[in-house]
Amino acid sequence: MKKTIILCSLLFIGLYSHAQTKWTLRQCVDYAVENNIDLRKTSLDVKSAEINLSTTKNSRLPNLNADIGQNFSFGRSTLSDNTSQSVNSSATSFGVSSTTPLFTGFRIPNQTKADELSLQAATEGLKKAKENLELNVVSLYLNVLFNREILRAQKEQVGLSSMQVERTQILVESGKVPASQLYDIKAQLAKDELNVTTADNEHILSLLNLSQALNLTDYNNFDIEEPNLGNVIADNISSIVPPSQVYAMALGVKPHVKEAEYKLGSSQKLLKVAQADYWPTLDLRLGYSTAYQRVSGVDNISFGKQLKDRGSEYISFSLAIPIFNRFQVRNKVRKARLDIERQELELDNVKLALYKEIQQAYQSASAAQSEYNSTIKAYDAAEESFKYAQERYEIGKSTVFEFNEAKTKLLTSKSEQIRAKYDFLFKSKILDFYQGKPIDIE
Repeated sequence: MKKTIILCSLLFIGLYSHAQTKWTLRQCVDYAVENNIDLRKTSLDVKSAEINLSTTKNSRLPNLNADIGQNFSFGRSTLSDNTSQSVNSSATSFGVSSTTPLFTGFRIPNQTKADELSLQAATEGLKKAKENLELNVVSLYLNVLFNREILRAQKEQVGLSSMQVERTQILVESGKVPASQLYDIKAQLAKDELNVTTADNEHILSLLNLSQALNLTDYNNFDIEEPNLGNVIADNISSIVPPSQVYAMALGVKPHVKEAEYKLGSSQKLLKVAQADYWPTLDLRLGYSTAYQRVSGVDNISFGKQLKDRGSEYISFSLAIPIFNRFQVRNKVRKARLDIERQELELDNVKLALYKEIQQAYQSASAAQSEYNSTIKAYDAAEESFKYAQERYEIGKSTVFEFNEAKTKLLTSKSEQIRAKYDFLFKSKILDFYQGKPIDIE
């Protein structure tokens, strides 16, 4: 009985500790990549491209076909002595044939190369989808941390208001301030408690949004680990690199640029595939055939002997020379050239959009850095102002209104500092993202 109780207790503790496990940013990203349905759908495009490539490569191989024919004949037939009589007969034929493409106007090697490039483009497209998902998870993760700090700041306000209620109660009892100030500070405490409830709801909602992005079914036991951010500016200032440098690095690592380049290369190979129809094609054909015939009313040769005697093999070469195809090939070539131009424009557009995004990210990160530095100064000033107002209020030399105003300014400065901190952190990580660096927050 004791062993059973001990085992059940250990099992409960294990389940509880597992349920309380907090997720790091990297764990969130890895889990999202593994379980995202859109990514799974995108991975099917890669598998489809692999199948297309396999099909093209195997088109070099000879094929092999078998055929069986059955024929029945009824009615009168003229014999060798010019007489006729009613004859019923049946004939069965057997054959095996194989065709091997010897020359296809370079269609197969060019189609193979085009499919290889299409496979690489699909692979880069999958990487692009993974990166976009990772960036979304990072944004949601930082939003949870932001709302958690706001919640703590609101709880600090409740603590300050609670202390002031107690002190005001003492001041009222000693006759230093009127009772109306006690009512006012209690009203402020109730307002602060409401703000805590609102901030807590925002925090819960941000956790829900993150868990939904991960496709988690058990939301109630989900929580994240709070990293030690340290000095946000000092630790991330190296990410603020001039746009030209970031762009030079991004061109070599960003999957959507590589995807556009591979698509352009594939379209160039498809032009050669279209031009292959101008060339003659040469095929090698091999085959073997035999037959068996049975005529009613006569002594038929045995089945095995007929198959042996009538067996024949053949080898042939087939050369097809295109002469006039109603301009179909010419138009296919023209369309292929248009596809190349379209892919060239698409690549230029991708590079231009990338540079614009990097410029905006750089300016946003720089602005966020300046704003964060300003909020630090503003918070220090608001903190000093609040301490002064608190001291005056506690000795009865200021009103509740003045105290609450200073406390509200302190909370506003604190909230702005928290917002600016996470804004700078996220935007600096975006610059890391464009440089191909893994996004992580320890």
